[in-house]
Amino acid sequence: MYFQSKKMLTVLVICLTLVISACGGGAGNQAAGPAASSSPTASQSAESTPADSSRTIKHAMGERTLSGTPERVVILTNEGTEALLALGIKPVGAVQSWYQDPWYNHIAGDMKDVVVVGDELQPNIELIASLKPDLIIGNKVRQEKIYEQLNALAPTIFSEDLAGDWKINFSLYSRAVNKEEEGKELMEAFDHRVEEAKAKLADKLDSKISIVRFTPSQVRIYLKQTFSGVLLDQLGFARPASQDKDDFIEVLSKETISSMDGDVMFYFVSETQEDNEASKVAQEWLEDPLFKNLEVSKNGKVVKVDEAIWNTAGGYEAANLLLDEILDYFEAN
Repeated sequence: MYFQSKKMLTVLVICLTLVISACGGGAGNQAAGPAASSSPTASQSAESTPADSSRTIKHAMGERTLSGTPERVVILTNEGTEALLALGIKPVGAVQSWYQDPWYNHIAGDMKDVVVVGDELQPNIELIASLKPDLIIGNKVRQEKIYEQLNALAPTIFSEDLAGDWKINFSLYSRAVNKEEEGKELMEAFDHRVEEAKAKLADKLDSKISIVRFTPSQVRIYLKQTFSGVLLDQLGFARPASQDKDDFIEVLSKETISSMDGDVMFYFVSETQEDNEASKVAQEWLEDPLFKNLEVSKNGKVVKVDEAIWNTAGGYEAANLLLDEILDYFEAN
C-alpha cells in the first residue's frame, strides 16, 4: 500500500510539474511576441487605446479632433502633396500640378496610381467622394466655398493661406496626419541644410538677388514673402531696394522696368505645352532697350529657372531643390 501510495504521489508531482511548466511556457511565448514582430502589437495597441493618438487640430475653419493615422488622404494643394510625400504618405487623390500635367516632374515618380481630383481652383467633389477618404486636406483661399461639402465626406482640415513660408502649412499637415514628430525632424533637417549652405555662400550673400515672373498678361517682381523670397531671406541674401519688402508681388510696366535690376536676376516663365504666350512676353521684355540698359543685363547675370521649383510647387521637395539650385549657381559663379 505504501509503495502504491508513494508511486501515485510521484505521478501526481510529475503531472503538477508539467502543468506548471506549460503555464510558464505560455507566458514566456507571450513575452517573446513583440521581439519577433513589433508591428502587429503596435497596431493592436493603437486600436485598443485610440485616445493615445487623439489630437485636436486648430485650422482655418475652426477645430477638429482626429484619432489615429489616416490611410486614405485626399490633398487639395500642390504644396500639401509634397508634404504628404515627405512624411511617407501617398495620397489616394490629389489636385493636379499647375504645370507638367498631371504632376510636376520632381514628384511624378512618387505619384503612380494617385487619382487626379481636379485642380486647386476646382476640385471634383464627386470624384473625391468615390475615393472614400478618411481625411481631406485643403486650403481656405482656394476652397472655402466647398468646405462644408468636403467636410460632409470626411474630416476636412484647411490651411489658412498659401504664403511663401511652406513650413507653416507643413506643420499643420504633419499634425493632421499624425506625423508631428516626423514633420519636426524634416523641418529641422531642412534648416540644418540652410545653415550649411549659408556658411558655404558667406562671401556671396551681399549679392542683390532679383526675382521676376513672366506670364501671358503680367510681368511681376517677387518680394520677400514669396516661396523663393523666403528661402533667399533665410539664407541671408540681399535684395534690390525695389524688392526688399515684406510683401508678395508687384506688377511692373515698362516704366518701372528698373525694378528688375540687381546683381543677379532669376526669372521664370508661366507657360504650358499648349500655351507659350508667356515666353513671347519674356522675349519682348528681355530684348527691350530699357532692360538691356540695366546692370544685370549688361553683366550677363540674367538666369532662367524652373517655375515649378522657384514658385508654383511650393512644398518640401521643391524647397530642397531650390536650395540645391541656389547653391549650384553661386558655387559655380
